[in-house]
Amino acid sequence: MLQKLRQQSRLARPLAWAVLLLGLCGCQTSGPSDITGSLGDKAEAKQTADPRRDIESYHERFRANPKDADAALQYAKALRATGQRAQAVAVLELATIAQPSNKALLAGYGRALADNGNFQQAFDVLGQAHSPDDPDWRILSAQGAALDQLDRHDEARQYYASALKIAPDEPSVLSNLGLSYLLSKDLPKAEETLRRANIRAGSDPRVRINLAVVVGLEGRAAEAESIVKADLPPEEAAANVASLKRLLSRKEGTRADVDKIPVAAVGRPD
Repeated sequence: MLQKLRQQSRLARPLAWAVLLLGLCGCQTSGPSDITGSLGDKAEAKQTADPRRDIESYHERFRANPKDADAALQYAKALRATGQRAQAVAVLELATIAQPSNKALLAGYGRALADNGNFQQAFDVLGQAHSPDDPDWRILSAQGAALDQLDRHDEARQYYASALKIAPDEPSVLSNLGLSYLLSKDLPKAEETLRRANIRAGSDPRVRINLAVVVGLEGRAAEAESIVKADLPPEEAAANVASLKRLLSRKEGTRADVDKIPVAAVGRPD
């Protein structure tokens, strides 16, 4: 299950962490990245049972009417779900050219850019998806995650702070903030923040796994294992523990290891 979560939460990020960070955090993934979480457009929230079938149906809709925003978003989502991230970017770029003021399209385009590793462009586009007088905490958090992928951690935290003013104690924002501290190797703050996120996220396994990774990097392997397997069936718990051990195996619990663990391997919640 942990491996599955890692794949679904990554963002194609160039760098020191392959990247998941809850989420927005950046990484490479075989599925759509949720590092940006929900950006407020309902089309993105729809669940897809068979993305390959959706590619066919939404491709036809989009080709027939490039101004069909829902078709563009769903087509791009299906493309991301099958690993075709560059194609998803191309589709949404065309859609935003046709409708440059459509906030949902801009949010989806920014998310696709981040998923493809284009973090600076993603940050810029996401900034157009809302306005200072009507900010969206989800997009603020996504912008923060993009900045973290650019190693601009102090700036990223300003965006998380703004998001938390709108949505106090929102677990997905707290998780991104905790991962920001992890990326800058401030493990005590990372643990403190992720514990807050874990309390508020209920049973979200992505937040729990992020917390377990930080605790493991601090050298408390037994505690990390207990966190990652809590309330899970024995077989699933064992699989999660095995995955956690692989993540921490290089120099178990040392701060030097932080640069070697792909953030994407941890995962950000929507």
